[in-house]
Amino acid sequence: MPYVELGSRKIEYDVIRGTSRRYTYFRVRPDLTLEVVLPRGTRVDVEHAIRERAGWLRREYDRVSMTRNVLGRETVMLGGRMLKVKFIAGDGESLTVDAEMGMVEVCTRDQRRLKELVRRWYLSESSVYAVHKVAELSSLVGAKPTRVDVREIDKWGYCTKSGRLSFSWQLIALPERLREYVVLHELTHLLEFNHSASFRKRLATVCHDFREREKELDLIAPYDRLGLQ
Repeated sequence: MPYVELGSRKIEYDVIRGTSRRYTYFRVRPDLTLEVVLPRGTRVDVEHAIRERAGWLRREYDRVSMTRNVLGRETVMLGGRMLKVKFIAGDGESLTVDAEMGMVEVCTRDQRRLKELVRRWYLSESSVYAVHKVAELSSLVGAKPTRVDVREIDKWGYCTKSGRLSFSWQLIALPERLREYVVLHELTHLLEFNHSASFRKRLATVCHDFREREKELDLIAPYDRLGLQ
């Protein structure tokens, strides 16, 4: 893989062609390699383009290097804690959590099924949590949803104008203070369907440190469900 040196950093990068005809885009991946997306039909000096964004890249590398992934090669996150995944070959399928040992034992005949079993476990646990937590916090916020569910979505949560609250299947992976923040955030949208100053003011009344929690949440990377295939 080609690389460019920025100060003391050696940055490996991949180059792909995008759909834009004008702009070059950059993305720092979780493995700290750089993806460079070039405009169609235009010649670009890749190393020069990278050096022009050196300041942003240093800041983004620092942010990504501090980020924790919900699901890694051999670990899963539960309540903000990283647990080691142990594969056990055998008939039938089961998943057992040993919190004291910091381990998740997954029994299946085919190891390729492991991530799918983890996904189902997350989905079940997140559903139970979301329904319970929304019921607990609705009176605090002063708003009640028409429906609560957990789905495979690319956000931690969202609210519809009809009053439906949906949460990510990975919600249970987060530390309790961040799970709670996500629920409070979406409940507040039932009263303010935007991210205006009025919304932030309402949110602050039930979650005074919401800005700190948002920053903490930004440092946790959800698992890309497409990677399960």
